[in-house]
This record gives sequence, structure tokens and C-alpha cells, in this order.
Amino acid sequence: MPRRVARTVLRGDRRSNAAVLPDTGWNAALLSYRLGQDNVVTVEVDPAVAAEGRRRFAGIGLVPLSVVGDGAQGYARRAPYDRIIATCGIARVPYTWVEQAREGAVIVAPWGPPYGGQAVARLRVGGDGVATGPFVASSAFMRLRDQRDRFPVTRTFPGAAQWPGEGTRRTTTLSPDDMGAWHHMFTLGVRVPDLFCRVERGEGGREGGEGAYRLWLLEMSGQSWATADYEDGRTEYEVVESGPRRLWAEAEAVMSWWREQGEPGFERYGLTVMPHGRETVWLDRPDNLVPVRVP
Repeated sequence: MPRRVARTVLRGDRRSNAAVLPDTGWNAALLSYRLGQDNVVTVEVDPAVAAEGRRRFAGIGLVPLSVVGDGAQGYARRAPYDRIIATCGIARVPYTWVEQAREGAVIVAPWGPPYGGQAVARLRVGGDGVATGPFVASSAFMRLRDQRDRFPVTRTFPGAAQWPGEGTRRTTTLSPDDMGAWHHMFTLGVRVPDLFCRVERGEGGREGGEGAYRLWLLEMSGQSWATADYEDGRTEYEVVESGPRRLWAEAEAVMSWWREQGEPGFERYGLTVMPHGRETVWLDRPDNLVPVRVP
């Protein structure tokens, strides 16, 4: 993790004024060494963590400005910034960060949808209040506190507690394992924003020997669900779908689209953040938007 954090920080390049949101001290120390302590602001929401960061700074003779506060709000008193670096995962870029960035500034942030998959976005801020840029590397940072998702409990979905209940049964050639890579999860989450998943093993899950499991696809309204049972060595997998939406069919369509696009990895995706916080994810270029299912 320290190496990944260092790469994230250094993607900000060498500029004069940087904010780190939030931070335990490690990232601010790297930037203070690189840029000079007077050019770094670090924001941490937890007072105890912030105090520990200050103690560590003192131990190496660094005194960057350390602020206790909500990193999503930035720190307006020292704005505008040349670089804003998030060291937590986000599902949406707080537009406050764009507002506190100088024209031409860069925002570096680990971004990912609720379904899973996360990548570091490197956004350049334009004079029109739009920040856009590519994803440059996969990442796995803890989510910003006020953006942590609260998913409905599986058993509260109609029929889920009595699986398979009245669900429609069929088979699929789409392996649950083929949807588990980080960039697959990212693609599914971008295309179907209200989708999330859970994995069930052992009791209540699929009985098929070691490595077998049941993948649940669920959606935030709490009405539709689907399951697919994975077993090693199989080429077809049992599926159950329930509710007004056919979630496994939606996943199949997304994976077909992904293959049609040449099986893109993170480096072909990008993100644009516009005034009022509107965001779009694109493929290869900003005007080629990834199609999104509107919940």
C-alpha cells in the first residue's frame, strides 16, 4: 500500500500548492518533502488520526498545515490549489474540489462505482469549471466516509429468503468468475449504477465442492435479484432471476458490450466532472460516453 500511495501522490507532478484529502500523514509527508511544507495542506476528519499525523510530522521535522475537517469540503482558506489528491475512494468527485482548484490544476482521486472496481482518475481542471481526464491505474482505497454505501439486506428482497422461491431458472455460459476481475466489476458498476453484489459460500450457498459459491446480483430499490452458482470445471451455470428486472440478463448485456469494445482495461476509460456535480464516464475520448442504465 505505501508504494501505491506514493505512486498516487507523485502522479500530481511537481507544482507549488497541494491539498491532500483526507490523510493520516504519510502522503502529506511525501508531498512536503517534494514541494516544501509551506505548500501542503492535509485534511483528516478524525481528530485522533490527525493528531497522530502531526506527531509523526514533528518526528521528521516537517510542519505542513494539518486541518481537522471533512475532506469532501476541501480547505477553502488556502485555495486555489495546483494539485488536489484524494487518498480515499470516492463514488463521485465533490465539486468543491473543482471549485478550489486553479485553472489547469490536476485532481488525483481513486474513483469507483458501488458495485466494485476502482481506479485512479487524473483530472485536469478547465476554465469552464469542467474537470476531465483518464483513469491511470487500478486502486483499492477505503471509501470516503460520507460516500459509503448502505446496501439493502439480501433477505429483505422479495423471495430471496426462500431461494429460489418463484424465481425464473435458466442456465448461462457467463461464468461468475468472469465478472470478478477489478475492471469487470468497474464496467458493470458504471453501466448499471444501482447494481451491487454479494458472494455466498458454504451453508446456504452452492454445494459443489471446494471453490463453489453463489453470486448474488441485487439492486438498490430492493425489488430484483439474481443468483448464479459457480463450480470449478463447469461451462454452464445455474441462474435464478426474480423481480421486475432480469439482473443476470443485464450483466450478460454489459459483458457482451465490453467484449464488443475490445475488452477495455482501466486505461481506456476516463471521467468528466461538470458544474453541479454531474459526472460522465467515457471510453477512449470524452465525447464517447459509456452507456448507463438509468435506475
